[in-house]
Amino acid sequence: CADQLAPIFTSIFNRSLELCEVPSCFKLSTIIPVPKKPSITGLNDYRPVALTSVVMKTFEKLVLAHLKKVTEQLLDPLQFAYRANRSVDDAVNMGLNYILQHLDCPGTYARILFVDFSSAFNTIIPGILHSKLLNLTIPPAICQWITSFLTGRKQQVRLGGVTSGIQTVSTGAPQGCVLSPLLFSLYTNDCISSDPTVKLLKFADDTTLIGLIQDGDESAYKQEVKQLVLWCSQNNLELNTLKTVEMIVDFRKHPSTLLPLTISNIPVSPVENFKFLGTTISQDLKWESNINSILKKAQQRMYFLRQLRKYSLPQELLIQFYTAVIESVLCSSITIWFGAATKQDRNRLQKTVKTAEKIIGAPLPTLQDLYHTRTRNRAGKIINDPSHPGHNIFQLLPSGRHYRTLFTKTARHRNSFFPQAITLTNN
Repeated sequence: CADQLAPIFTSIFNRSLELCEVPSCFKLSTIIPVPKKPSITGLNDYRPVALTSVVMKTFEKLVLAHLKKVTEQLLDPLQFAYRANRSVDDAVNMGLNYILQHLDCPGTYARILFVDFSSAFNTIIPGILHSKLLNLTIPPAICQWITSFLTGRKQQVRLGGVTSGIQTVSTGAPQGCVLSPLLFSLYTNDCISSDPTVKLLKFADDTTLIGLIQDGDESAYKQEVKQLVLWCSQNNLELNTLKTVEMIVDFRKHPSTLLPLTISNIPVSPVENFKFLGTTISQDLKWESNINSILKKAQQRMYFLRQLRKYSLPQELLIQFYTAVIESVLCSSITIWFGAATKQDRNRLQKTVKTAEKIIGAPLPTLQDLYHTRTRNRAGKIINDPSHPGHNIFQLLPSGRHYRTLFTKTARHRNSFFPQAITLTNN
């Protein structure tokens, strides 16, 4: 079957690329509203996922592979999504490194703005994207093909057994399409900070602005917030000020009262904790809240392990279940928080592992060993990737065998990812 279909699809794909047009039959989408949370209060609580042509997905993968080769070196280093050897851990660890390194200096604090966009993928303007792609020196034919891919799309909504009528749309990149994530990254590629004391981190549409404040001078931070708002306005991205929040990290002995940030005359809500790319960050940079959440999830899943043991499941399968369902939770973003976790919290986590060992009747890897292994692996990927923003933190000593140890003034900085990664790699 593949041998018969391949020549036909090859001919269609090549013709599409030659004409810089996507066949209309490949641009029909069925939108399935997927709830974002258990209780639905409005349309914004649904995520519109597009079911698209399987043949078109195959075609998109071919174009995606080419686009990645062309754009890899052009992407903003602080965009961590949809890139080889990058993960949410990298984004959070880089953000924490900027903050912790800055807070080692006297008279400093940090303001962190967690930005929320409304339906980010659905607001892309194909014409604006076309211009941005040309500015990135992507071949005009590919730019025109992408514009054709995004315009004149027909879609219908299916909810339960009811399907709506067909509508034509020419805005947005459908969630569910293979190309959409990279196209969004390229669309937001020029959304960057122009000031070295303000870092703008991106993971797809999750955008975080970190202001590194010295001696109370917040002018650069506030200017970059204004620039972000202006950029959103110019590029048709709707900044949801009601869901955008700010966290202040301040360890000064005599901190002053800071005025709340305002965006479009709306005050931004201050928070003490925020779930940043899956990891709960607290303004005291301690990890008890995050670890409590992890333990709760892991202990809930232990019930299923006990049930499987009752049904005399083979030990090998019990270990596989533990690794896939429980260990994966215990080790979620472990390179971010385990190094700075208290001894008490580490013992609480390891107690769950010991309980699982008793149920299974076999030894399991300790969380300490898993942390060391994953930290070394993550460090190796950063070292081997010159385009990674953390690459230059690993500086080889003249011996060529070890990396220069980072200077840290506080335990919270010393126990964070990069100092720990260098220590473990050197050992």
